[in-house]
Amino acid sequence: MLAQAGVGTPVKGPGRFPGPFRFNGRVLELSLEKAFPGFRLSVALSVAEGETLALLGPSGSGKSTLLRLVAGLLKPDRGFVRFLGEDLTPLPPERRKVGFLFQDYALFPHLTVEENVAFGLVEARWPREAREGRVRELLKRMELTPLARKRPQELSGGEQQRVALARALAPRPRLLLLDEPLGALDLRLREELLFFLRRTLKEEGVTTLLVTHDQGEAFLLAHRVALLREGRLVQVGRPEEVYARPKDTWTARFLGHKNLLSPKESEALGLPPKAHLLPPKALALGGSLEGVVEERLFFGPRVGLWVRVGGVRLYLEAPEGPEEGAPLALRLDPAQAVPLEG
Repeated sequence: MLAQAGVGTPVKGPGRFPGPFRFNGRVLELSLEKAFPGFRLSVALSVAEGETLALLGPSGSGKSTLLRLVAGLLKPDRGFVRFLGEDLTPLPPERRKVGFLFQDYALFPHLTVEENVAFGLVEARWPREAREGRVRELLKRMELTPLARKRPQELSGGEQQRVALARALAPRPRLLLLDEPLGALDLRLREELLFFLRRTLKEEGVTTLLVTHDQGEAFLLAHRVALLREGRLVQVGRPEEVYARPKDTWTARFLGHKNLLSPKESEALGLPPKAHLLPPKALALGGSLEGVVEERLFFGPRVGLWVRVGGVRLYLEAPEGPEEGAPLALRLDPAQAVPLEG
């Protein structure tokens, strides 16, 4: 039996991008299995109209395989892909009306920027006036108008990424699939284009499946994240929920949490004898726990402190802190500790 992750109806209002959502009704429903030597994918998910769902996980977890199954580039061993009740499973990729943005962009080198963006519209036989209007709209939105007559090899990596995104969006696909869209860029460009992509997805309002191994990208772009491990769903929820309350020790470690306590360490700090996560708000300077600073990390506006409290090594950040080897008193709020599975 495949686990089902449900969705619902967007509720407009203030909050983190793209806004707080509660979902009723499903647009995309999938239940898919695919086996390779040494690996088996078995996933069921639902996605709502206009929702961005990030498939997050380490390399080899099955994220890109799942995306290619949805696109029709791979055939499942079992299962289905449905969009608005229509079964897409038997359809070839070109009949699924899905936009796909690959990590390497796959732009046509012999076509100009303008012609690349228009390619899908020509194939779909859009009327000339509508086609030219849509291309102009996207070139302007993607800040590509001055580059319209250039070819891909004349563009920077960031410019190529924007062309590829415009091409994928041009035919107004009912579903957009993004496979590590920022993975080929250097750090500076990734940060710059992350917010550009964020704004574009919001403006287009297209239902989107995003594959990434980077939790920062997933948290900034997605309404919900689906965390995969070895072909299985581990946890699905809003970014804030998944980060604040990871299901198990593996999830907490993958998401970058540092204070993961074994049952023995938990007991030493006065918690029940099981695995716990201590989120940042659980620890503060000053209190009854006596420790010694083992490592001090300077980050400019803040310092990171690794503190040894008895047999437990804890991490916290503060505006400033003592040097290595100095004693330090900590306060632990047991109510903030998150119990973990395994």
